[in-house]
Amino acid sequence: MGINEQDRQAIAHGLSRLLADTYTLYLKTHNFHWNVTGPMFQTLHLMFEAQYNELALAVDLIAERIRALGFPAPGTYSEYAKLSSIPETPGVPNAQEMIKLLVEGQEAVVRTARSLFPLVEAVSDEPTADLLTQRMQVHEKTAWMLRSLLG
Repeated sequence: MGINEQDRQAIAHGLSRLLADTYTLYLKTHNFHWNVTGPMFQTLHLMFEAQYNELALAVDLIAERIRALGFPAPGTYSEYAKLSSIPETPGVPNAQEMIKLLVEGQEAVVRTARSLFPLVEAVSDEPTADLLTQRMQVHEKTAWMLRSLLG
């Protein structure tokens, strides 16, 4: 495929970290969708649903890119816990804290995606660069929309 095995493995590992962050954020967003309360319930319930649905599609794209590079995609909670930069949130925070935590999660995914660019660009892995760019656009926009709710 024009990229040596060592570089493909390094990219796949980076994408595995992105997958773990994305799945962890998916789970957190879905949890908050179920448990949000307060005067903004309807708005946040629907917003969180749209966000976790988008994340559910994203994990598939990321995992399939890892497979296309020739490596297995991680798929267990224990693997994600080791790979993710997003911490779990114990308990049920209030709505404002949920929003803040999701902003932090969205920004963490962007940082993880951005950290892969030097390697991806060095080996001319355009399909992975395209995936990373698309993911960064979605997460940056979502973070902005969530931040706008905080005033």
